Amino acid sequence: MPILVSLLFGFVPMFIFAAFVYWLDRYEKEPKILLGATFFWGVVVAAGGAFIINTAFGMGIYIFTGSEGAAEIGTTSVIAPIVEEFLKGLAVAIVFFMFYKEFDSILDGIIYGGIAALGFAATENTLYIFRNGYQEGGWGGLFLLAFIRIIIVGWQHPFYTAFTGIGFAVARTNKNTAIKFLAPVVGFGLAIITHAFHNTFGGLIGGLEGLAAGTLVDWIGWTFMLGFIFWMIGHERSIVKSNLLSEVLSGTITQAQYQKALSPWTVTTAGFSGRNTARFYQLCGEISHKKEQARKHGDEGGNLAIIEKLRSELASLTPYIS
Repeated sequence: MPILVSLLFGFVPMFIFAAFVYWLDRYEKEPKILLGATFFWGVVVAAGGAFIINTAFGMGIYIFTGSEGAAEIGTTSVIAPIVEEFLKGLAVAIVFFMFYKEFDSILDGIIYGGIAALGFAATENTLYIFRNGYQEGGWGGLFLLAFIRIIIVGWQHPFYTAFTGIGFAVARTNKNTAIKFLAPVVGFGLAIITHAFHNTFGGLIGGLEGLAAGTLVDWIGWTFMLGFIFWMIGHERSIVKSNLLSEVLSGTITQAQYQKALSPWTVTTAGFSGRNTARFYQLCGEISHKKEQARKHGDEGGNLAIIEKLRSELASLTPYIS
């Protein structure tokens, strides 16, 4: 029973968090199957691999130094941030290299990084809630640690790995060769630094004061990241606004449909109006971002042919959308 409850607290909140991250992707949503695979990578590969590697390095440090404290500090502050951010970031890198066309904006990088990290957090939370919560403190310890892992530090992993996603997204949207190479490295470095800072800062202060101070810093960072995400949503809206206007002028869509495509409310509720409506407004976002890619990178990967295909499908749905 305790294991089942730990699984419940470990996974259900992270599914909810992932749904919120998916909702944030307003104007050009990523494929659900790709997001699901990214989440699964975090659950199995990243979390499982990190547990094995962190444990092995921790044992190695202890054998070399004979100090449990050195092993704890070395693993928590150095090894874990590097290993965990590498394994979570690897999911983003795979999407970047294998599904290059799905990386349309900075927000996409944040989405993929966040989803991989939430999968990782689901497994890690389950382990901590059961092992450090129930086994050390019974049911009271389980519920307390569930509260800490979900409410107090629930967004820590998506926050770190978002920087890796941003790095890859900057590389995707830039023509400069140096930036293409350096941006993912810088993003990965920031993910490690913020992760290591979180793992170290509260412990240096210690006790409840350390938890409170660490939580304050965490929440300030998350607030800035959320603000940046909303700014990026506004930027994506501007991409749709500028690139979709020509579809009105050419008669592919109507002025009324154009105005609705710019509304966050329409994008949120389109699915309730039927599959055709949801697909129509999804296409509005896709063709807008693809035209933006064509503007920046030319006919890379057959952008122009993809645009024509999207336009044809959009035109076929236009008569059915009020």
